[in-house]
Amino acid sequence: MKNLSHFRTLEPHPKLSVVGAGPGDPELITLKAIKAIASAQAVLYDALVDQSLLAHCSPTCEQVYVGKRAGESHSQEAINQLIVEKAYALGHVVRLKGGDPFVFGRGQEEIEYARGFGLLTDYIPGISSSYAAAGSAEIPLTIRGVNESFWVMTGTKSDGSLTADLALGLQSSATLVILMGMNKLKEISDLCQKYGKGDISAAIIQNGTMKNQRIGVSSAAELASMASKEGLSNPAVIVIGEVVRHAKPELWQQITKISKENEQ
Repeated sequence: MKNLSHFRTLEPHPKLSVVGAGPGDPELITLKAIKAIASAQAVLYDALVDQSLLAHCSPTCEQVYVGKRAGESHSQEAINQLIVEKAYALGHVVRLKGGDPFVFGRGQEEIEYARGFGLLTDYIPGISSSYAAAGSAEIPLTIRGVNESFWVMTGTKSDGSLTADLALGLQSSATLVILMGMNKLKEISDLCQKYGKGDISAAIIQNGTMKNQRIGVSSAAELASMASKEGLSNPAVIVIGEVVRHAKPELWQQITKISKENEQ
C-alpha cells in the first residue's frame, strides 16, 4: 500500500459504501443503493453488474471496472488497496457488487480492510441471486408440507473442492441452492445419487432475472447431461429439491415431450 498522506480528501472523511446491485435485472436495485451511487466520487464495479446502473453516477464520478470473473487480473488484494486509495484521493467510494455483497460477495473483507485504514464504512444490501434466480423461474424455495428450509452454499471452495455442506444438505428435506457450482456438476450429480437423491428435481438458471435468462430442469442425476444438452454455463444458479416441480409448467411440459419423442 502506498503512503496515503499525500492524497487529498474531498469529503470530511474518506468513506466506503459496499452496495448490492441485485441479481442482474437493473430494475431490482434498491432506492438506497441508487442514492449511494449518485453521491459517490468513485464507483468500483464488478463484471456481473449491469452497466446501465452507472447512469446514476454524477458527471464527475470516476467509474472503475474491477472485473472479478475467473481469469481476470483484478485480485482481491488489489481491489482492497484501490478502495483505500480512491477514498483518500476522492472521498466517497461505492463498491458495487452483483447480488448481495454479504452472500459469497466478500463484502465483509473489503469493509474490514477499509476500516483498518480509518475509512468510514456502510453496507447496503442487494437482492441475492440465491433466491431471485429461482423466483424468476417460478421456483419457490419453500413450500408448506414439502420442505422446512433452504440452504445456500458455494459449489466451489477457495481450494477448488466441492463443499462438504452439500452432503449434509442431501440428508435433509431442504431445498439446496448452489452458487458457483457449474464446474462441479458431475460431482454434484454423483453425490446426489450416493445419498439416494438422484431422482429429485433440479434446475439450472443461467443469467437469472435478465432478458437473456435461460432455464433447464431435470433430475439431479441428469444435471450435467442436461446442462451440456441445453448449453447452460456460468453465471448460473443450481437448485435441487422437490420445489423445482413448481417451476414454470412449460419447462416440464417440454421435458415430457422430449422424453416421449425419444421413446418412439
